[in-house]
Amino acid sequence: MFRKIILLTIIFYLLALWQASFFVHFPIFGVTPNLILIAVILLNLFEKPEDYGGLWGSFIAGFFLDVFSGSFIGFYASICLAISLFMKLVFKRYVWASFG
Repeated sequence: MFRKIILLTIIFYLLALWQASFFVHFPIFGVTPNLILIAVILLNLFEKPEDYGGLWGSFIAGFFLDVFSGSFIGFYASICLAISLFMKLVFKRYVWASFG
């Protein structure tokens, strides 16, 4: 679990850095893609509902979004964590698929 959190920290740091510095200059139809939000959704989509790596990853991703944005610390972290908790709740309660 510790190795997974370290790997997620590195991945989300790189995504936040690319999003804040590189992809701002290449908007698609006038909109800059939010790579962090896409990664948080994909992480929680392909993880078992009982695992907590997606929750840690979403908090770390939101923290990096907070650091690289102009808003106060905790805004994006709470949004990413709420998205992750909502997805876990929906998958645990309403989706009956085998995850291997």
